[in-house]
Amino acid sequence: MRWLVSEGDVVAIDQPVVEVVTAKASVELPSPYAGVVVALHHGVGDIAAVGSALLSIGEAADAFAAGEPAGAGPAGAGDLAGPAGARAAEPAGAGPASDAPEPAGAAATPRGGPGAAEPDTSGSVLVGFGTRPERRRRRRPAASAGAGPESRTSAVMSPVVRRLARELHVDLSAVEASGLDGVITRGDVERAASGGASGTASGPANAGAAAGAGRSESAGDPEAERIPIRGVRRQMAEHLAQSRREIPEATVWVDADAGGLLEAKRAVDLANPDRPTGVGITSWLARFCVLGLQRWPLLNSRIDGDEIVVSRKVHLGIAAQTDRGLVVPVVHHAEELSLLELDDEIRRLAAAARNGSLSRSQVTGGSFTLNNYGVFGVDGSAAIINSPEVAIAGIGRIIRRPWVVDGEVRPRPVTELTLAFDHRVCDGAVAGGFLRFLADCVEQPVRLLTL
Repeated sequence: MRWLVSEGDVVAIDQPVVEVVTAKASVELPSPYAGVVVALHHGVGDIAAVGSALLSIGEAADAFAAGEPAGAGPAGAGDLAGPAGARAAEPAGAGPASDAPEPAGAAATPRGGPGAAEPDTSGSVLVGFGTRPERRRRRRPAASAGAGPESRTSAVMSPVVRRLARELHVDLSAVEASGLDGVITRGDVERAASGGASGTASGPANAGAAAGAGRSESAGDPEAERIPIRGVRRQMAEHLAQSRREIPEATVWVDADAGGLLEAKRAVDLANPDRPTGVGITSWLARFCVLGLQRWPLLNSRIDGDEIVVSRKVHLGIAAQTDRGLVVPVVHHAEELSLLELDDEIRRLAAAARNGSLSRSQVTGGSFTLNNYGVFGVDGSAAIINSPEVAIAGIGRIIRRPWVVDGEVRPRPVTELTLAFDHRVCDGAVAGGFLRFLADCVEQPVRLLTL
């Protein structure tokens, strides 16, 4: 998601160097080595395989320019690996690393524990600590006179270089590499784009041919925008698609007079002046849902094979829209919290969702989800169940509408409540009973709700 260091920066052991996102949570990874950042192996937005090198750390600030090949000198510098914590193995025949922060041979065993997979380091940048060996570079051998593009492979290690080549319309098969072991650098691509000796940029005709050789029409549309599906958005896309494929869901809905809820909210807010914004509508609905799930526990369950597993505890997910996409933080043991405590926890989790600091435990283990889509100014929604849960409830906007009261039509604040449920688990009687209970709580919360 974000690099916290740049090439040439000096870093200390345990200093955060990169922010990554996985399983809906973003985390900062610390460096297991002290030294100088000599290479960043991925660009922002790239997907890095677990166990692959994220960055390389060397001893001196000019190590990246030196470009020592693997095995050229003593090991000890490290490649910070992906989320699994794996790092590149030491080159064969490496000598001692007296200045390394870890003893020789330690690079092959990550600090996170033994047994982590070792990535292929044949093309990685490995720079040794200690006495610097003689600097060596190898250029790619020139292609034979009749060789076509297929026979001229480019050892491009960095996704940043590949992306730059695409943006500048540079044919990488025609670029002469200046990096170690035939690696094409950003400078090589830039020189090729400017018509330098290192290669030639593909002209408009070549670019057009490439566009017609497999890319979609939108790829050549200068007005089109491509948004990578990454991080939270990718996780939710896969999760919701699975829910649609596997769950035979049905939806029920009911309109309710929210006048009683608004009156109760005003009374509670006046009694708690230390809460400037008062108790949120979502918190009130969350409390109603907890009470309803204790009466209709089938909706607080999941399917495991050919069994329905009913949870004794209510782990309430709250759908939250963020800049990174839809996130569902979980209020664990919501049945143990009062209305005010629920409001505090929901606000805390919502703030963490917006700034991307949710932990994995805070977005897993939910047993039921609540969605307040009224904040978007809509009345109703046929929501997608958050698998492996079996139901999701929602509330729309509260708006004044004609409502019959004591035989007369009057303007009243009305809202729509919905419930999508897994028909394998329960039928309309359970779903309707639960939703009717929520509507009764909204219309008469003081009588039905124990704070």
